[in-house]
Amino acid sequence: MSRAFVFPGQGSQAIGMGGELADAFVVAREVFEEVDDALGQHLFKLMQEGPDSDLTLTENAQPALMAVSLAVIRVLESEGGKPISDMADCVAGHSLGEYSALAASRALELADTARLLKLRGQAMQAAVPVGEGAMAALLGLDLEQAEAVATEAAQGEICAAANDNAPGQVVISGAASAVERALVIAKEKGAKRAVLLPVSAPFHCELMAPAADKMGRALAETVIQPPAVPLIANVTAARTVDPDMIRRQLVEQVCGRVRWRESVLVMKDLGIDTLVEVGAGKVLSGLAKRIDRDLSGVAINGPADVETFLASL
Repeated sequence: MSRAFVFPGQGSQAIGMGGELADAFVVAREVFEEVDDALGQHLFKLMQEGPDSDLTLTENAQPALMAVSLAVIRVLESEGGKPISDMADCVAGHSLGEYSALAASRALELADTARLLKLRGQAMQAAVPVGEGAMAALLGLDLEQAEAVATEAAQGEICAAANDNAPGQVVISGAASAVERALVIAKEKGAKRAVLLPVSAPFHCELMAPAADKMGRALAETVIQPPAVPLIANVTAARTVDPDMIRRQLVEQVCGRVRWRESVLVMKDLGIDTLVEVGAGKVLSGLAKRIDRDLSGVAINGPADVETFLASL
């Protein structure tokens, strides 16, 4: 079996995530404590107790999701007695999940990753005033069709395909008025559904340029090591282990499209047959078979999942 560890993006957060891991494993508690210390806030308490409206805030959701993913990785390594390089052949993450993948593969230090994601969340939220941007899921259209919808809807404003998640599942992002026009056009062009997403900013489009600038400055001062296993990068859907390239790609990723469908197909071409989703939720493992029916997806969220996975090695 050839595995890729994949790391979820925003939207997979839920109150209580990571709680069972912290109860069962000292190394998991240590991850949450280190993230709290790095950020100077009681993030783990928020993850357990809410309110949900605060956890959903981009600046909290991003480091929180990373923390759960890293807690799972540290538990797997500790309980299994093996480094990540003995358990996975490559890593990838959806949007913020790319930072989790880099921390898991030791390219980024945990504390640095937490601080970067806090900043990333704040910068992305500040880039566009609330209500001026939007995102929408177009279901039943492929990437080319979704791009055509976005182009027609733009009318001089920003509107672009932001996430190519799976065949027939593309997310667009841009100015709120343009995205609203895109909903109508998408239905006219045969979309099964076209729905606004409950997000606070238009991620992964050119409206995020101010956030990309801030991340560029922060990443320039951050140490990045070669990852222990190759990263399949969001913006290129290609394998990389070069720290300077990773740094550039993390900046480009703020405005660039998340090429998830293509990334998964690249993993398949590299011989991967199982996507192991590490952290919260089951979104990415659920997409595996939709992208290629020869792939299988597994999610590791809590202690029982850890035990099952380690028994399969």
